[in-house]
Amino acid sequence: MRPYPFAFVCPSTQGISLALTRHLLLSTHLPVYATYRSGSSNEVARKILSPLKDMDESRLTLIPLDLTREDTIKAAAQQLANSLPKDRDPYLHTAFMTGGVLHTERKPTDLDADIIKEMFGINVISHLLLIKHFARFLPKPRSMTQGAEGTSLAKWVHIGARLGSVTDNQRGGWYSYRASKAALNQVIKTFDLHLQQTHSQAICVGIHPGTVKTNLSKPFWNSAAKMNLIEPEFSARRIVQVVENLNTTSRGKVWDWCGKEVPP
Repeated sequence: MRPYPFAFVCPSTQGISLALTRHLLLSTHLPVYATYRSGSSNEVARKILSPLKDMDESRLTLIPLDLTREDTIKAAAQQLANSLPKDRDPYLHTAFMTGGVLHTERKPTDLDADIIKEMFGINVISHLLLIKHFARFLPKPRSMTQGAEGTSLAKWVHIGARLGSVTDNQRGGWYSYRASKAALNQVIKTFDLHLQQTHSQAICVGIHPGTVKTNLSKPFWNSAAKMNLIEPEFSARRIVQVVENLNTTSRGKVWDWCGKEVPP
């Protein structure tokens, strides 16, 4: 059977995730499967597709998924399996796991148990559960063909953060966010080792998207980092470029939007 490579973005409706979804539709020929938490699929499709001109809307398939509930993650994986063509050999070509939440704690007395649990739930646990239920779509050796969309290597990408780097931590603060992103870095490394051990034609990496002008970073737009803010569309374009150029020597690491390795 002919191969059927596809892209997956989870979630896909805000900030960087929305920009990534649109950029994949614009810059590749891949079918894009994307998740959303609320609203109707028609409303979400209009939001994603409205600025894209002459786009084949059939390339976008939307799947409901709530990162805080494993039952919906499992159901979404089954819905994806059911929607893939039966007369082709489908495999996950590029996946972006974009879920993240940010609350800042500048000093130990700012720490709050419920907020800590929320950040680890979204920033780490949801990423683990996505691996659990969606890794089955990564290619087996027989299903990859040299030259499909310009590569023979599937890319499984988690959106991380430079603040997850232990060696790069020069200022402190942001306890839970730093800790959760550092934990995500360990998830990335561990899953990539699994891919190596199973001889999958896939790698797992993390990507730091830069300081992007999104709702997540909005409280800090007026800070000293303001001069370094970049637009989601620019970040998405650079992220996709970096991911396209990764190879097996890049695996298990975290890269930034400029293609430079983020130290562990």
